Parts: sequence; structure tokens; C-alpha cells
Amino acid sequence: MIQIFTDGASSGNPGPGGYGVILRSGAHYKEISEGFRLTTNNRMELMAVCVGLESIKKLNQAVTVFSDSKYVIDSVDKKWVFGWVKKGFAGKKNKDLWLRFLQSYKLHQVKFVWVKGHAGHPENERCDELAVLAGKSKELKIDSVFEMEHKKVDGLL
Repeated sequence: MIQIFTDGASSGNPGPGGYGVILRSGAHYKEISEGFRLTTNNRMELMAVCVGLESIKKLNQAVTVFSDSKYVIDSVDKKWVFGWVKKGFAGKKNKDLWLRFLQSYKLHQVKFVWVKGHAGHPENERCDELAVLAGKSKELKIDSVFEMEHKKVDGLL
């Protein structure tokens, strides 16, 4: 069984942010993180899950994702995201990441477990640390879809 621990962070919402992921299976352990110059906390929470699932090399794996994001977990467990797909994501944010998530989600047997954030859960605390550090990195990536959508909302395009 594969365990994926995730967290996302944003300094300002929107603002610079990052995600942190831990993948664990037996003796295998890997940490992944990345920072972006302009994003939101929810985008980083979802991005962490996407990256974690995309990192799995074999198909049809039993995967447990541990997250402190009710946004991500409820959207999947309560099947909201599947309704959003049917409605073309009308009025919903993060369509690009949800579609990305669904591509890797359907390849595995994924179960979600909610963990309380900032409550001493070792892997969640480590993922938070990775996410915050990534968001403070000198070399932040561009979340191009978000920035383009954000400019349209702010009337900059």
C-alpha cells in the first residue's frame, strides 16, 4: 500500500505559495515540494495531491492520501467534483487542477483520510514545513493558469 501525505500553503490568498508531499511505501520514502509566485492555499492543497498521485509509477495501486484540506477531501468523498465535471465546472475554481487530479485519480484505488492540520501529525507537519519553505524559495515557478485567470478577474487583460 502507498501512503501519500500532502499539504499546501500560501502567504496571502493569493500570494506566493507552495506544496509539500511525502510518498511512503514499505521502505521507500520520498519528499517533493515546489513553490509558486502567485497562487492560493486551495490550489496548493490540490496540487500536492496531483503531484503525489502522478508520482506513482505502477497502475491500479491501493493509495491512501492523508490531507488536512477539507476542500480536497470533501470535493472527492462527497462526489462534488464529479457533478462539477458534468456541469463544465460552471462557477467553480481550479478546473485545471481538478481535471489534472481526475486523470491520475482514476488510475488507482484512492482513499482519503483527513488529518487535523497543525496538530502534531508528524508527516502533516513535515509537509507543511516543505510547503512553506517552497513558497519562500528564491526560484518560484509560475502558476500560469491561475495568473491568467487572476488577471482576467482583476481586469488586467
